Amino acid sequence: MSSSSPASSSSPGATFGGDAVVVSCALTGVLANRRQCPAIPYTPAEIGEEALRVWNAGATVVHIHGREDDGSPTWRKDVFAAIKQEVSSRCPIIINFSTGNLDDDISAQEAILRDVRPDVAALNMGTMNYMKYSARRKDFVFDMIFPNPLSKIRRYLEIMNEAGVHPELECFDSGHTATIAPLLDMGLLQAPVEISFIMGVLGGLPTSVQALQLQASQVPAGSSWQVIGIGRDQWRIIATALVLGGNIRVGLEDNFYLPDGAMAQSNGELVERAVRLTGDIGRRPATLEETRAMLGLSA
Repeated sequence: MSSSSPASSSSPGATFGGDAVVVSCALTGVLANRRQCPAIPYTPAEIGEEALRVWNAGATVVHIHGREDDGSPTWRKDVFAAIKQEVSSRCPIIINFSTGNLDDDISAQEAILRDVRPDVAALNMGTMNYMKYSARRKDFVFDMIFPNPLSKIRRYLEIMNEAGVHPELECFDSGHTATIAPLLDMGLLQAPVEISFIMGVLGGLPTSVQALQLQASQVPAGSSWQVIGIGRDQWRIIATALVLGGNIRVGLEDNFYLPDGAMAQSNGELVERAVRLTGDIGRRPATLEETRAMLGLSA
């Protein structure tokens, strides 16, 4: 595909919903580096090139964290503005920026939401123990608290509503998903909502069919959901999501490896395999217009 590929318009006979699958890609992450995977993009131009690769492979959404040119994480507004420009100049893919941080102060994220205005912004829906364990070492690789109290969630929603940025609700556990209902009742969220189930992080949901069925049972009527599988179990859980009618996300933030165990040479390779899996299940990648309709985005 090119920037004028079928992903940018409805294909003949296509209908919204049904067998269409929104394929998203998380390009960069915040923790992984090139010593672990040489393909991870750092600079705005590199992120733009990766966005074009995944667009050509069939993705319609990119999830992005800010990086300095040396790969270190950043919340500098000018970096996010440059990323948006580099991506948008190459293809019309939907841009989703991360907002996750470990502090109560969200002023840097607020400036990005108000001034750079991505199409979508990720919103973490609850506090959790965020851990990675090494059975070989018999110890934790890292162990931290990821703080997302309700006061922080409400403030983010107020900012997003004022800035016209669509929230993607990231739920690491079933209690996070249950929090959506009262926020809808309060009017801070508007239906239909877009929900992501992150699975495979120790301290949150395991990558099991039962856990995904529980999460999917809590989705408000008419809303969309996707699975984000962390680590090599990603492929099995996104296959489960495809069978259950959900959307899917891949990308070097979540998993470096193809189903055969080879390390991916680009985000595009991961999307190509996800698109192939989508077809094998009997579904198809959503077009850009279908994606906007399914996620509740304006035209």
